[in-house]
Amino acid sequence: MQKSKLGLDFNKVAEAKRLAQSIAIPVQQFVEGYTTVTVERTLCRLLGIDGIDANEVPLPNILVDTLKEKGVLNQGVLFHLANALIETGLNPQQIAEQVSEGKLDLNRINVYSTEKREAALNPYIKQAIERISANRKRRENYIATLGGGSKPYIYVIVATGNIYEDVIQAQAAARQGADIIAVIRTTGQSLLDYVPYGATTEGFGGTFATQENFRIMRTALNEVGEEVGRYIRLCNYCSGLCMPEIAAMGALEGLDVMLNDALYGILFRDINMQRTLIDQYFSRAINAFAGVIINTGEDNYLTTADAFEEARTVLASDLINEQLALMAGLPEEQMGLGHAFEMNPELENGFLYELAQAQMTREIFPKATLKYMPPTKFMTGNIFKGQIQNALFNQISIWTGQGIQLLGMMTEAIHTPFMSDRAVAIENARYIFSNMKNIGDEVEFKEDGIIRKRAQQVLEEAIELLKRIDNEGLFSSLEKGIFGDVKRAKTGGKGLQGVVQKSAEYNNPFIGLMKGETTI
Repeated sequence: MQKSKLGLDFNKVAEAKRLAQSIAIPVQQFVEGYTTVTVERTLCRLLGIDGIDANEVPLPNILVDTLKEKGVLNQGVLFHLANALIETGLNPQQIAEQVSEGKLDLNRINVYSTEKREAALNPYIKQAIERISANRKRRENYIATLGGGSKPYIYVIVATGNIYEDVIQAQAAARQGADIIAVIRTTGQSLLDYVPYGATTEGFGGTFATQENFRIMRTALNEVGEEVGRYIRLCNYCSGLCMPEIAAMGALEGLDVMLNDALYGILFRDINMQRTLIDQYFSRAINAFAGVIINTGEDNYLTTADAFEEARTVLASDLINEQLALMAGLPEEQMGLGHAFEMNPELENGFLYELAQAQMTREIFPKATLKYMPPTKFMTGNIFKGQIQNALFNQISIWTGQGIQLLGMMTEAIHTPFMSDRAVAIENARYIFSNMKNIGDEVEFKEDGIIRKRAQQVLEEAIELLKRIDNEGLFSSLEKGIFGDVKRAKTGGKGLQGVVQKSAEYNNPFIGLMKGETTI
């Protein structure tokens, strides 16, 4: 049986997980009755539909919007594509082009039997499944031959706006010792209800997430990985209004880590809760099948609420996110559940409280590849103090066995990091990770001391919060502002018009295939 260094009662941990499951079940039941425009566009992309029209509108958008305008999207895009495949003898890409040019009306095509529709779709479905499987095998082979770094994985960001400049910075970071490169997405892309096309060189605070940009960066990281003798993981964002679509593009191009959290989108981007929870389910099924680690965004709660007072909300959200991920078929090892080092540095014994919470999170989610986020809220521009804050953060990470360490930058709150800033941050982390490697095995926590009491208190408070959410339901709880002091309406926010109730004819075979419940 697992032994707690903090004296946690694992019966209480089990109670917390039962409550989280009880919260997640009605959400999942709701999700399974609906589809969205981006789920349907994802299916188009998985069948090989890509490209844009003369006005730079993506073909998956044209196809799905056409069906929605005719009021037949509830049957699912695959229902209509399958009939068109049989009727026309064209492939999915050609069908999309014909629809785009006004030469084909999918609503005027004969309806064929379920068996014939399945037979028409299967070759394209199989092709997508095989391509994603091949990418997963390629990653596993690289890690087996080159190695993939040791945990905590050193995670750094590039954010120039130009994919080719990002490549230069990403390769430099890999040579400096980074294990994961996250290409930050351009400001506001999460609110676009389409995915831009092709390589991009202009972004704001980051670079557009496109399939071609994914391919360019994956190729560059494979090259530098072979040079330094270590597989370099690539991270991007499948959050926002295009969650499953970007997840599919990442799976098709061999990404390794994806930020993926509906709760983050609801609270911090005002995306409609119904829309994004439906989108999240398919995106997580794709990530699970592709072997992609998801990162959740609980750390952001502490940027709008006090990190000491509101720690229970982070743990409660982690527990709910775990259950929703399990329902999508995502194994615990692929869960980068989020938490953060965000207490006010003026707080007496703040380091002890941070240590307590990090160790608590590690013990409650023993298999998860936890994502630990750096101090940002109280970084002032004093680079010397900032370097110390980041060093304390790195110490807690190695002490408590975190999975992914997003490095803090001493120039946080001043500017986007230079390569030199990143090099200093990596040097800081590598020094501490080596110098304090086994401290967690050597040090015990005092019984009835500050650290143990803090962890036990946060767990108790999280259980009480979960009881309240279970009684209210997740949708109502979000409306009342339980997380991060942010209130959102169930029928408010962005994207609700893209939600469609499924009809009897609806079928998404990828879910069963990706969860291992069916075969072709």
